[in-house]
Amino acid sequence: MDEPREAIRQLVRQILERNDDTRGFTDTDSLIFSGRFQSLDVLEVALFIESHFGLDLTEVFDQSRLDSVEEIMNLIGSARSSSGG
Repeated sequence: MDEPREAIRQLVRQILERNDDTRGFTDTDSLIFSGRFQSLDVLEVALFIESHFGLDLTEVFDQSRLDSVEEIMNLIGSARSSSGG
């Protein structure tokens, strides 16, 4: 199983449950633009990525890049490439 993807999916699931959103989601479902995530949820995801994966999102952060699990995984890949990791 893809460990980083599972960590992100688990975080998304926790945030949605905390927001009383029990609908399922796929890796391509919109989280922000669909209204399922609020601004503090986006911040939580960004901070999780920085702390859990040791990445600095300063150069690659864009809210739209956190709109789905797939977009988050692409952002992680970009951040790793930028940091040489």
